[in-house]
Amino acid sequence: MISRRHFLAAGSMTAAAALLQSKNLFAAHAGPGIGLQLYSVRKLLAQDYEGTLKMVGSIGFRNVEAAGFYGRSAADAKKAMTAAGLNCFSAHYSLADLLKATDDTIAYAKELGLEYVICSSPSVADPSRFANAPGGAWEAMHHGMTADDWKWNAGQFNVLSEKMKAQGLKFGYHNHTMEFRDLGGGTNGYQILLKDTNPKVVTLEMDCGWVAAAGANPAEILLAHPTRFSLLHIKDFKAAQPGQEPGQRVSTELGKGVVDFKPVFAAAKKIGIHYAIVEQEEFDIPAEDALKIDYQFMQGAGLH
Repeated sequence: MISRRHFLAAGSMTAAAALLQSKNLFAAHAGPGIGLQLYSVRKLLAQDYEGTLKMVGSIGFRNVEAAGFYGRSAADAKKAMTAAGLNCFSAHYSLADLLKATDDTIAYAKELGLEYVICSSPSVADPSRFANAPGGAWEAMHHGMTADDWKWNAGQFNVLSEKMKAQGLKFGYHNHTMEFRDLGGGTNGYQILLKDTNPKVVTLEMDCGWVAAAGANPAEILLAHPTRFSLLHIKDFKAAQPGQEPGQRVSTELGKGVVDFKPVFAAAKKIGIHYAIVEQEEFDIPAEDALKIDYQFMQGAGLH
């Protein structure tokens, strides 16, 4: 295995070709290409924001994607990121929040220096429809989103993306499993989003783990739509339990679950994904230890 330091020192086309052919598929992007979704350390951030960011940086991550800023101004968040040696290149927002505060979100994103603003959860034209649903609105959306709902979301994304683009930002959408529920006639929400969003301004952040949990093939989707994806979430899952719904799957350290990432990484390399972002939502061991395992996996050591 050619180390990143050796590769950079060698600087030869031969070394580069050998590296790209090895299992270390993202080694050439070990700095700028690999990121961490900070939702992974949400509990720690709430307790010690600055200290947690420094812990993330000490593991080796240099790029992070936020999921909330814990009441901090853009200036304070940027200061904390810089002190930890981190580049916050992207952030997640629900569609409901984006629609409520589009201009404020854009201003915050620009001051922080974001490249991407990602919608991490869809909505519906009439939110009251799911407001009092048993199990909550999020659970109801997993089972109740219609084709018209997804078309409405696509329309909102097209409008938002134009506003983001005008301010130098890229807008995208992050999936879960609800997008792959059969809506009849061989159609699902993800297909509608691919068809109805403007490919010139709306990019997609594929959560490979959730796609696999939903029973779809992430590598095949990436290769079928090579220009639509800029970002990947790299998430592994424990084996499904009897009666467990796709959206209830439990994540684990990369390489210890059941998701086959080798074809995903090969597809990502082929289509030129910009960032591969680690996300682990549940932990059986301390988060710092788990994220060290995840980071090493992303260096190529755990690919099978």
